[in-house]
Amino acid sequence: MTAGAQGGRSGLQKRYIVVLMCALATFICYIDRVNISVAIIPMAEEYGWSGTTKGLVLSSFFIGYMAAMIPTGWLANRIGGRMLLGVALICWSLFTLVTPIAAAVSFGTLIATRILMGAGEAASFPAIYNLLARWMPGPEKSRAAAINLTGIPLGTIFALLVTGWLVENYGWESVFYAFGGAGLVFAIFWFRLIHARPGVHPTIGAEERALLAPIETETGTVRQPIPWRVLLSHKAVWALIINHFCNNWTLYLMLAWLPSYFRDVQHMSIAGSGLFAIGPWICQFVIGNAAAVTADKMIAGGADVTRVRRLMQCGGLVGSAAFFLLALQATTPAMALFCMCGALGVGALAFAGFAVNHLDIAPRHADVLWGITNTAGTLPGIIGVAATGLLLDLTGGYTATFLLAAGVNLVGAAVWLAWGTGRRIID
Repeated sequence: MTAGAQGGRSGLQKRYIVVLMCALATFICYIDRVNISVAIIPMAEEYGWSGTTKGLVLSSFFIGYMAAMIPTGWLANRIGGRMLLGVALICWSLFTLVTPIAAAVSFGTLIATRILMGAGEAASFPAIYNLLARWMPGPEKSRAAAINLTGIPLGTIFALLVTGWLVENYGWESVFYAFGGAGLVFAIFWFRLIHARPGVHPTIGAEERALLAPIETETGTVRQPIPWRVLLSHKAVWALIINHFCNNWTLYLMLAWLPSYFRDVQHMSIAGSGLFAIGPWICQFVIGNAAAVTADKMIAGGADVTRVRRLMQCGGLVGSAAFFLLALQATTPAMALFCMCGALGVGALAFAGFAVNHLDIAPRHADVLWGITNTAGTLPGIIGVAATGLLLDLTGGYTATFLLAAGVNLVGAAVWLAWGTGRRIID
């Protein structure tokens, strides 16, 4: 093997070590975020919370998450993703750890703790997109983004499996102690990565380096002005903003309410609700990665990037809406599970749609762009999660919730079809 080939292979390995570490950080992020969707069932029983109060607890996380999203995107662009993600890991893990203590003190203290935890987690994706933009060439971006995003379903599956077991055997408080501690341990490994790998591009082949040329400088070294006017005025960015909102409506609905849906409607146990809720996330994992590999192969084969992104994004949103409408007819646990698997699984086509599009249209500023679009993408965590609790109290069922989710998805598909693009709008 030639020295050039060995260097290219070494560069590939280094890139995917970074991607896998990012995916593990996302995994930790989501086990800390999802555990309360199961733990809140015994918490509500202990403290006598109504559906509306549960919704407030679940949605409070997203207040801090949304408020910190653009500032952490700016910070990632200024100081780079490695240090920011490590500090964020410590912060959100600590607030996860103290959640039971906060709940025992007062309801207000619990809400404040969840808000601060959300602010810590806000830094995760801007930091990760900062790294992906500077390490991954174009033909690998869909797969890199999808590998990172698989931390969402895998973290969710793990949390749903383990949380119910911890609650039934050790009490709901143990969930936060165990997961918060795990995050602090992982932070140690993340900082070892920082010291082991200097902030330079790996040794890769000339062709790959040419693809990375616009963004191959050391993270944070070049202080180029952030083009806020261009980013906030271009219709392709607004397509991303609106679709991030629409896509996350389903994501946060499932994260927060899926175990309660199986518990309340299908009358399953707490552990059974968590276990049954795993199926949709397995579907998301499988379909999301398959979509990313397919998209990269299509682009490498000469397919137009815009056409690929539109196919994946619109297919995911329309398919998800169809399964939500079908769920209105679900009368058995098996049928309900099938519909939820379809809604979340088909929706994962967006892994190769909007989720990677930040790297297509503004690679140098993908971190800031993610901060902008995910600010809108966090609104469903506040509005949608809380509104679901209110709708449950008002209607006594999930019909209105599923109709609303289907409508939101269809609006997103229409906007993406009109304004979405895979062309770079700014270097």
